[in-house]
Amino acid sequence: MNELEVLQALRLKGRVSEVDLASTVGADTHEITAAVEQFAQDGLVAPGKLLKITPEGRERLAELLAAERSAVDASSLSAAYAEFRAVNGDFKLLISEWQLRDGQPNDHTDAAYDAAVLGRLDAVHGKVVPIIAAVATQLPRLNSYGDKLVAALTRVKAGELPWLTRPIMDSYHTVWFELHEELIGAAGLTREQEASAGHAD
Repeated sequence: MNELEVLQALRLKGRVSEVDLASTVGADTHEITAAVEQFAQDGLVAPGKLLKITPEGRERLAELLAAERSAVDASSLSAAYAEFRAVNGDFKLLISEWQLRDGQPNDHTDAAYDAAVLGRLDAVHGKVVPIIAAVATQLPRLNSYGDKLVAALTRVKAGELPWLTRPIMDSYHTVWFELHEELIGAAGLTREQEASAGHAD
C-alpha cells in the first residue's frame, strides 16, 4: 500500500470511511484495513468510523511529498500549474453561474439556462485533461484524477446533477478541488500563497 497516496487522500478528504478511502486510492478494502491498522499503530492515522490524518501523519506526508517533488522537473510542473490556473478561472465561473443567477441562488427551474451553463463543461474538461496527462508523466499517481473527472462528468451528462458540485462525494467539483490542491503542492507552493495571489479557489 502506497503510504503517500493514503495519507494524501486522508488529508484531502478530512474525514473518510475505510470504504470511501479504498475507492479514492483504488485499493481493495482489505488492503486499506491492513494499511490503516499499521498507520494507526505508527501514529499517522486516527482510527474510528471516519478516519483522520494525525499531526504526525501530516509531518510524515510533508516529508513524502518533498521527496516526491525532489525527483521531478520543477519548471515543467510550474508551467503545467500556470496552465491549470487559467482553466481554473473558467471552471470557477461555470460553477458560480451554476449556483447563482443574477446574484441570487439558482433554483434550477430554468432548464435552458442550466443547459447553457452545463454545455460549457465539456470545453473546460477538454482543457484540463492534457494538463493532467502532462503532470502525470512525472507524477503518475495524479493520473487517477483524469479518471475521476471522467466518471463524474459521465454522471452529470446522464442527468445526475449532484455529481457536478456535491461536496460529500467525488463530484466533479470535489475532484477538481483535490486536483488543485495536488498541483499547488507539486508546484512547491502553499494554499496560503495562492490565496494571497487570488488563485486558491
